[in-house]
Amino acid sequence: MTVQLTASTAGDVLTITLEGEINSITSARLQSQLLPYVSEGAKLLIDLTEVSYISSAGLRTLLIVHRQAQQRDAAITLVGLSDEVRFVMSATGFLDFFTIGADPVAERNRAGR
Repeated sequence: MTVQLTASTAGDVLTITLEGEINSITSARLQSQLLPYVSEGAKLLIDLTEVSYISSAGLRTLLIVHRQAQQRDAAITLVGLSDEVRFVMSATGFLDFFTIGADPVAERNRAGR
């Protein structure tokens, strides 16, 4: 079981696309891959369209990334949340920590302005 990460830049927005399941097996590696992208003043768009499942360990990883972003005055927008991922994040209060966008393409365009 793995989660794949792909990063691309358009203007000053870095889009990080995740694919797979974010769980206790994959979250530590994902965290070590995500944190280097959280630089001072960065604009990050994390696309979860292809994430089929997120566990409490995955939520913890996103929270650590969020806290790092706050310390570095970076902005994170999550896009492409499936109904299941949105439900888990809503039930645990995690939606309150992040800016949530619906459409990855529209959010990339908006964030790039």
